[in-house]
Amino acid sequence: MMPAVSKSKYRVQAGWDDVPHLDEETKEKLRESTPPHLRDARTKGIPSLGAGAIYITPEDEIKVDPFKIPSHWPRVFGLDVGWKKTAAIFGAWDRDSDIIYLYTEHYRGKELPSVHADAIKARGDWIPGVIDPASRGAGQRDGEILMEIYMDLGLDLEKADNAVEAGIYAVAGRLATGRMKVFSTCQSWFAEYRLYRRSVSGQPIKSFDHLMDATRYLVVSGLQYAIVEPFEKSDFLVSVPVGDRKAGY
Repeated sequence: MMPAVSKSKYRVQAGWDDVPHLDEETKEKLRESTPPHLRDARTKGIPSLGAGAIYITPEDEIKVDPFKIPSHWPRVFGLDVGWKKTAAIFGAWDRDSDIIYLYTEHYRGKELPSVHADAIKARGDWIPGVIDPASRGAGQRDGEILMEIYMDLGLDLEKADNAVEAGIYAVAGRLATGRMKVFSTCQSWFAEYRLYRRSVSGQPIKSFDHLMDATRYLVVSGLQYAIVEPFEKSDFLVSVPVGDRKAGY
């Protein structure tokens, strides 16, 4: 049954699989000649953002089911702060294959910095982060003050490189080559990903882009600060029985 748009209008969604005159060979040729960001629109009738989309790698090539992060993978988070929305995205880096896995997110607005800081620390208070030095303040100095506030609240932060186009290029390169994956549970991240686009003038639209910005900070600046969870000697002594604690064996 076609969904009604109004009493006199109906919306029809159709793709290649809904038309009988296209055989599988023809569909495959059409698919190969279609840009990635238009494939869902052409094959399934799903609306597309078109040429304005900043990232064009299909979601199904990025999204992975959650799994336990190996303890030897270093972690870091990117942070974008503001009153309307504060966002943090956490990444774990498989250095052997050079793949970054974005595995959890913080996404909340109109709260005090202490609330955001507690939520971020709850995901691992040992994990360092990178933050835009401007931090959505009125100027560079405002951003530095916000950074100091979050550091006073217990976050380990470094200033990120906020070169927008270079950051977009770095993220797009990882997405296109399979060197960035995102857990399916990061629903706010995917919501922004679908709508992240350029204006008519070619500039990224500064709306609903907090996690996209945080991702740029993580990719461009975060890996150099990423660390593995600190090893506690006391944990080793409890978990591994030894005959002589002074000698260690």
